Amino acid sequence: MQPPNRILVFQTAFLGDVVLTLPLVQVLHREFPNTQIDFLTTPKAAAILRNHPAINSVIEYDKRGSQRGLRGICLISRALKAGRYDVALVPHRSLRSAVVAALSGIPLRIGFDASAGRFLFSKTVSYERNIHEVERNLRFAEALSIRILQKELPSVYPSVQDVDIVDRFFSATHIEPKAKLIAIAPGSVWNTKRWLTERFSELVKRLSSAGIKTVLVGGGEDEGLCRRIAAESQGTEIYVAAGKFTLLQSAELLRRCFALVSNDSAPMHLAVAVRTPVVAVFGATVPSFGFAPYGEKDIVVQTEGLSCRPCSIHGGDKCPIGTFDCMVRISAEMVFEKVIHL
Repeated sequence: MQPPNRILVFQTAFLGDVVLTLPLVQVLHREFPNTQIDFLTTPKAAAILRNHPAINSVIEYDKRGSQRGLRGICLISRALKAGRYDVALVPHRSLRSAVVAALSGIPLRIGFDASAGRFLFSKTVSYERNIHEVERNLRFAEALSIRILQKELPSVYPSVQDVDIVDRFFSATHIEPKAKLIAIAPGSVWNTKRWLTERFSELVKRLSSAGIKTVLVGGGEDEGLCRRIAAESQGTEIYVAAGKFTLLQSAELLRRCFALVSNDSAPMHLAVAVRTPVVAVFGATVPSFGFAPYGEKDIVVQTEGLSCRPCSIHGGDKCPIGTFDCMVRISAEMVFEKVIHL
């Protein structure tokens, strides 16, 4: 097809979803180097898109804050209409995203056929449940007559200032990066996606016995959890970095680690974006949903053979049957062995 002048990509879901949309943007930029590609996302997720060479402009849509409700939809739609986009790509399957795209007057609007607002699109692509989310998103490129010939990993781009801030953290803590440093991300928005706190502490002790240092990462909301794990891991070389860094600075920190141990949450996708291998612990959710870590060396640890798994697509506040077997049955030894395997 004739390269469009301006493309707008919509993704206002969770941070991990935004990272998993980046391969699509990267392919679009490679195939249409003279096309302006803008990205609409939430204020929180916008931070991870800064400096990305495939993105001309990041547009923030504060759908749960200052731009919430019908008034917010009208305001953002009016602003987008002024952008005169030729194409809207809407991987986010919410009705709100479809409505905003339609009200923005963008002539070619492409979304998933599983979207709540599919009737508002001028073209739909198949939402295939048995493939990875990255590959699902690349269906949008194929809808624009782009052939996908190779695996495409997401990439993020910390700034020189981000690198300098992480340099100072390593200097202050006297950590040797890479060879003897493992990052651990114990948090998650959903409780049933969290491996047990005491298992993380036991893992830290096992790693320490093997001469491996650990750094605990996450947002400010994870700082308390990380400090509990650190307190339970006395006698080990462990550092708490949760809440200390921006998203891109956290990505730079992960880049310097030999591996990341994480729940099914955004940090594992950040690690993939900086090519750090991941050992991911899956409980309530399953990799077949399409959100497993996507790197070549990445490993998933999970409890097989439970009839109650998966119990939901996102996880929940508590185990529906009260056993939490999906996580309880995953021992620290199991995860430790996978890290040593890497």
